[in-house]
Amino acid sequence: MIIKPRTRGFICTTAHPVGCAAQVQEQVDYVQGKPAIEGPRNVLVIGASAGYGLASRIVAAFGAGANTVGIYRQGESVRGRTASAGWYNSAAFEKAAQAAGRKSYSVTGDAFTDETKAKAVELIRSKLGQVDLVVYSVASARRTDPVTGAAANSVLKPIGQPYTNKTVNFHNGEVTPITIEPATQEEINETVEVMGGDDWQLWIDALQQGGVLAEGATTVAYSYIGSKITQAIYREGTIGQAKDHLEATARKLNDQLSATGGRAYVTVSKALVTQSSSAIPVVPLYISALYKVMKEKGIHEGCIEQTYRLFADRLYASEGVPVDAEGRIRIDDWELREDVQEEVAKLWAEVTTENIEQLTDLAGYRREFFQLFGFETDGVDYEADVDPVVEVPNVI
Repeated sequence: MIIKPRTRGFICTTAHPVGCAAQVQEQVDYVQGKPAIEGPRNVLVIGASAGYGLASRIVAAFGAGANTVGIYRQGESVRGRTASAGWYNSAAFEKAAQAAGRKSYSVTGDAFTDETKAKAVELIRSKLGQVDLVVYSVASARRTDPVTGAAANSVLKPIGQPYTNKTVNFHNGEVTPITIEPATQEEINETVEVMGGDDWQLWIDALQQGGVLAEGATTVAYSYIGSKITQAIYREGTIGQAKDHLEATARKLNDQLSATGGRAYVTVSKALVTQSSSAIPVVPLYISALYKVMKEKGIHEGCIEQTYRLFADRLYASEGVPVDAEGRIRIDDWELREDVQEEVAKLWAEVTTENIEQLTDLAGYRREFFQLFGFETDGVDYEADVDPVVEVPNVI
């Protein structure tokens, strides 16, 4: 079939297998072109099919020579429809890793369930023995509690009072004001339940109890703080409450793992185009302005560049792991540079529908959004007939 992008809001309902594979290979090539990392040997990535999770798996395998296990949802092609981008990404990664002589396995399912955790523990025990790095990179709108069976839904809302600012429809460039009503306490609680640190804690507990977490193991989860522009809807909003909980969990896990020489960190990363960030009002416009400034200054990074820097210059730096006053690893340092934020704020004040294409990098944002699904990738013939059915090797 000839596969074209079909969008619904901030979601693309199709994905291109050849485009996804080409982008995975670009990331592999980037990492292989950098100095090798003296890092982990066996790595578990929870939420491994896209974004920072996928980049972590690539850096571990091709930067540090590690064996990996990836956890992600099923997404294979069904009844002539394309598979998910994550499925195609994972298939490409698995093939590249195995061709390079790395052990590589996938566990598909809901990361929040006890069943998926049990499958992962058994796989690690039988194939790798133990893991010495656990990356938690799960972004979800819904979680079912494994004990009570109650479902919780996350929301992206301010807290305390309505929030009004400008946002953009990144498909057509229309800049409009938006007002978002504040969250209820129940919505806050559910967002923390979904996006906080509870499941991260359950994963580490399951790995320890299963005897597959190595002594001295490291675990890391991804977070974001952002600029003053996005504070009310992000860090001071419902998602910020969840991130506060994630950071509190990191401190608890650090105490738990330190008994055997282990450590736990939250890594604060920069704003990037992801399916999750595309869903947050205000954020796509902010990222479009940020990309314009950072690219002009020559300090723009995507997921793979950020993740390589995390591994090489932070997690496995020879002089130890540099952290801020809260114990967090910061790789958002270039985004939050004073000169960068000053220029972004100036663009923000001036941007309108009429000038957005000139003042910001909305074109770059739009391109990266479609690249999440394997489209707009250089060297790919999108008029060619391709098979949407792609097998993932070593998948459970």
